[in-house]
Amino acid sequence: MIKLYGVARSRALRSLWMLEELGVPYESVKVSFADGGTRKPEFLRVNPNGHIPALDDDGVVLFESLAINLYLARKYDQGKGLWPASVADEGRLYQWSLWAMTELEEPTLTALRHKLILPEAERDAGKLADALERAKKPLGILDGALAGRDHLLGGSFTAADLNVAGVMSFARLAKIDLANTPNLRGWLERCWARPAAARALAA
Repeated sequence: MIKLYGVARSRALRSLWMLEELGVPYESVKVSFADGGTRKPEFLRVNPNGHIPALDDDGVVLFESLAINLYLARKYDQGKGLWPASVADEGRLYQWSLWAMTELEEPTLTALRHKLILPEAERDAGKLADALERAKKPLGILDGALAGRDHLLGGSFTAADLNVAGVMSFARLAKIDLANTPNLRGWLERCWARPAAARALAA
């Protein structure tokens, strides 16, 4: 049985979404940073970094949400179309997944922290404004990549869309204005309207 450690209100949401898309049985093991659960010895034996999510698939133990998702899609896709059919699109899947982590996550998460997450006294309007400004470039790149297409790799939803839309959850929560990126806005709405995304959010 697959075990996914984490809670939906964290990066674990991305992997919960992938599991729901794949339709494979799994156990959701509730571990949260909010109550110190990620620092307990029993969890540190699973992920010594003390972060969620972590995955245990019958002894294959992985951490890092997008690495977990790539593994799950590669192993359990079974014709669902989440894993690309060509090597070229596999390369694009890796590209967009790594790009989301290196270019998109930090400014959108920083914006979210200084808009909602941090206690009001610790929020910094200057850091919020800077993060929103820095987010414009990757958001514009993503908007351009989606021009004339419904999904990142073409006409159908794949793990590339799930991984990038999963990272974009920070932008959604921060209510970052996407008026100037209409391709991105429409794509994001389509991704998060999927039933598997709703099930993951409810997990």
